[in-house]
Amino acid sequence: MKIIFITGLSFFMSLFSYLTPVQEEQKTIPLCHNTDSATPNDMALMAADPAFQNLHANPLPFTYAGAGEMIKFSTPDGQSANGFFLKSKKASNKWLLVYQEWWGLNDNIKQQAEAFYNDLKDVNVLAVDMYDGKVATERAEAGKLMSSASKERLTSIQKGAIAYAGPKAEFASVGWCFGGMLSLQSALMEGQQAKGCVMYYGRPEQDVEKLKTLHTDVLGIFGSRDKGITPESVKQFEENMQKAGKKVTVKMYDADHGFANPSNPIYDKEAAADAYKLSLAYLKDKLKA
Repeated sequence: MKIIFITGLSFFMSLFSYLTPVQEEQKTIPLCHNTDSATPNDMALMAADPAFQNLHANPLPFTYAGAGEMIKFSTPDGQSANGFFLKSKKASNKWLLVYQEWWGLNDNIKQQAEAFYNDLKDVNVLAVDMYDGKVATERAEAGKLMSSASKERLTSIQKGAIAYAGPKAEFASVGWCFGGMLSLQSALMEGQQAKGCVMYYGRPEQDVEKLKTLHTDVLGIFGSRDKGITPESVKQFEENMQKAGKKVTVKMYDADHGFANPSNPIYDKEAAADAYKLSLAYLKDKLKA
């Protein structure tokens, strides 16, 4: 009996020592891949979700070889940030802030910034680097970058970009996916300097009190087959904008998430062209002299 008791006790002690590390490991897995106590951004949980990651096919290779230059500007947190800048050929206080997809400030975003620059004319275009130089080329990596981008750092970068343009600047913003959310947040930060906001399939701000502080209307472009930013969440955004006394124009395409990115294998050329035409007309009206 004594031998049986010792053997049984040894078994349970071994079992406990086996289970304990597993439990400890589960406790230390960060939901949003944050390595400090920083606040997760509003799309961090989505970015860490494999189902959301699977909505994005890895981008096709593309190299930008156009105009523009990389610049640095100060941020309120005592650091600096980067941006891809296309300066108006004529002196202008009109600015378009361009916000990246979850991949980062890659060559596709630079090309898109140049397209707006060429078509808007006499507008300064600044594509803001929200990842401090990091760029992803595959979706798992993009998910980690987006989920680990703290709200504090993102806000500081955006405020730095706004300050770089100066107190007399008049702003419009545009962004896709992660950048769609950032475009709306940018408009909220710009205060009375905000003149326009375009958001492509980004997570809408749903806080009515925050939406009340907007000084511009919003053009929202979404896909009816988007399983990340769903039509239901877009409808809720429309209702909340109405409650806030603000105007939002929503264009819903029969398309998937990321349909406007030409480096995306599910790129919808027809829908993307129509969305760009709509966005350009809106931005021209908002940034006209």
